[in-house]
Amino acid sequence: MSAQTEIAVLGGGCFWCTEAVFSELRGVNSVVPGYSGGTTDNPTYYDVCDGKTGHIEVSKVEFDPEVIPYKDLLDIFFHTHDPTSLDRQGADNGIEYRSVIFYTSENQKKIARELIDELNISGEFRSKIVTELRPSGKFYEAEEEHKQFYEKNSYMPYCQVVISPKIAHLKEKYAKKLK
Repeated sequence: MSAQTEIAVLGGGCFWCTEAVFSELRGVNSVVPGYSGGTTDNPTYYDVCDGKTGHIEVSKVEFDPEVIPYKDLLDIFFHTHDPTSLDRQGADNGIEYRSVIFYTSENQKKIARELIDELNISGEFRSKIVTELRPSGKFYEAEEEHKQFYEKNSYMPYCQVVISPKIAHLKEKYAKKLK
């Protein structure tokens, strides 16, 4: 990690979705799907989906804040999933799909809190944002079959119905931020 690089750990539902979205952005060096926030060491996808580990599906995003500031990354995060929905995103239901920001510094926490407050005051969303702010902890990489899932499986029904519309929205609203 260079002096110009930061890490953001974000959970916005299925990590296939968040990985696909953040991989499209200029200034993002890498996106790794995984699990964070739970109590089980080295959880598997099936452990996490069971809902008993407390882990959340997240994407670990390495980015250059000179190219894409953290606030811009979070703005995209909030607008490519439903941050007002507790423990679910669409048909994906369970604590592993909650909306969460695992901040890696007090500055990230401050920026996230301020943006949440701004968005809540603006009334842009029909309900209040329920995205949790939590200090970053252990991150466990997802299994190989979950990495670059959309890129490798964009033809699958889940990808077509859930992820492709997010990518289309991203391209429409944030075209200047794309690679």
